[in-house]
Amino acid sequence: MQPLYSVLDHLVYATPDLDSTIDSLEALFGVRAVIGGHHKAWRTRNALLSLGVRMYLEIMGPDEPARVPNQPRPFELDELVAPRLVTWVARSADIQTVISTARHDGVDLGDLQERSRQKPDGSVLKWTMTDLTKPREAGVVPYFIDWGASAHPAESSPGGCRLLTLKLSHPDAVRIKQILGHLGIDVGVDLGPEASLEAIIETPQGQFKLV
Repeated sequence: MQPLYSVLDHLVYATPDLDSTIDSLEALFGVRAVIGGHHKAWRTRNALLSLGVRMYLEIMGPDEPARVPNQPRPFELDELVAPRLVTWVARSADIQTVISTARHDGVDLGDLQERSRQKPDGSVLKWTMTDLTKPREAGVVPYFIDWGASAHPAESSPGGCRLLTLKLSHPDAVRIKQILGHLGIDVGVDLGPEASLEAIIETPQGQFKLV
């Protein structure tokens, strides 16, 4: 098994208003997230902050011009009233095996998907991943990603911040730890009243918690 921080690719911080959250986090952290681009398939756009080597914070919000009635966006973006840490993402070079392993444990990661987004400079970033819309124990179980030959987004994201800890909590902590272990991830899971994530981030302006 691999330690959490050797496979953790990024955290997803969902928000109903991307621009406002970029401003708020800049005031808090002292570093401004850079716009990543648009996800046409999900009708979202994002902004990124590096959290270390091959690790970053993805701030994801609705792409209003792309709104389509009766087609909900990921992470209940259309219902969110405040930003929230909704899930984490793990790297894998063999996602198909991960999908099969999770299925044996009763976790549906969906099918292997090929995705892309256009960056502000016009270039296209491509990757493969599992289905981020699946529940995955309310985001405590990650979705998985493989960047292939693409440059990792952390390399072109603003630096200065670092992830210190990611805390996973769940009412059935023993079962979730077992599932993650079967997926090759060695990480503790705390017993809690509900599924939740908590990240402690070191910034130029001190340490801050995202939940």
